[in-house]
Amino acid sequence: MQPLDALTREAVALANAPLSASTGDPPEVQDAARMLQICNACRYCEGYCAVFPAMTRRLEFAAADVHYLANLCHGCGACLHACQYAPPHEFAVNVPRAMARVRVQTYAEHAWPRALGALYRHNGLVLSLALMGALALFLVLAALWHGSAWHAVPDGDFYRVFPHGLMVALFAPVFVWSVLALAIATRRFYRGLEPGAASGAARAEALRDALTLKYLDGGHGDGCNEADDAFTLARRRAHHLAFYGFMLCFAATCVATLYHYVWQRPAPYGWLALPKLLGVAGGVLLVLGSAGLWWLHLRRHPLHREPAHTAFDRGFIALLFATAASGLVLALARATPALPLLLSLHLGAVLALFLTMPYSKFAHGMYRGAALLRWAVERRRPARFDLGEG
Repeated sequence: MQPLDALTREAVALANAPLSASTGDPPEVQDAARMLQICNACRYCEGYCAVFPAMTRRLEFAAADVHYLANLCHGCGACLHACQYAPPHEFAVNVPRAMARVRVQTYAEHAWPRALGALYRHNGLVLSLALMGALALFLVLAALWHGSAWHAVPDGDFYRVFPHGLMVALFAPVFVWSVLALAIATRRFYRGLEPGAASGAARAEALRDALTLKYLDGGHGDGCNEADDAFTLARRRAHHLAFYGFMLCFAATCVATLYHYVWQRPAPYGWLALPKLLGVAGGVLLVLGSAGLWWLHLRRHPLHREPAHTAFDRGFIALLFATAASGLVLALARATPALPLLLSLHLGAVLALFLTMPYSKFAHGMYRGAALLRWAVERRRPARFDLGEG
């Protein structure tokens, strides 16, 4: 580590130096490049996460480098609370906020179709309109199909409200579109990083780091910073609950599909059937995880957040919660006259979730996974520059 006075002199010089990013790049990219130059002089935080060792392999930061590092950042906030140049210092180094701003730029630039990248900038409105539209659709369909005098459905069979063929016709195209849009956008981003060939070891490491959320441990295992300087693993745990809850719900749908088409066992299923067990367990975890993420977002230190992205973040969390909570309520009340209404609410939330998935906060998991793979490949190569420790 360099002496503090030497670091300060070098940081001052870098803060006043020409930007690495092109002046034609968005202001968010230029500002992040300025901060990364200062961080590269200080390097106090190089053990906190993958961003800083990846940063020290570069002397300049082109737009592609900034986008790569922004998506490698998990936004844990530890570097902000450790930084001697953070606000109110005149350098105003705030890496978590700068990276959050750039990430939305990344999503918009690589979106497929490209014209729909603009949805990222109006995400709160898009989520609201999608949810209201999907709910209205299912409520109208339920009224038309089941009649205005709703009553208890025999055996809780929701196919008596919405036939199986109708639901497949509505959801299958939306699901395929979402997967295709996310896959193409992520591929565009990853190819732009010029990653080179990824070995099996690099792929395994990236997958492990993504599934364990390694870089939400603050670099020392005690966690990240949320409302203050205290370390906590709450964000890591809430993310795990939400992610694995979502995956269990998805697994429940896949197993139910096998039951229906392969084993000729259509829904509804009893409480001990595998699709039900997976779905209920996933729903509970997803409710807890999304509620935890909402609570953390409300309490988070103001300097961690980008105020313009509040609707972007909270809208997606709320939609996850609505999807899981409505599914659990539906499971409990499927034998009541409320089934058509509850089913309409749940299916509306699910349809809105998948309609907006490629253009919502869900995309951050895909881009972050691609950045982790790029880092796993990069760290196995010799560094182009030996910056040393001074």
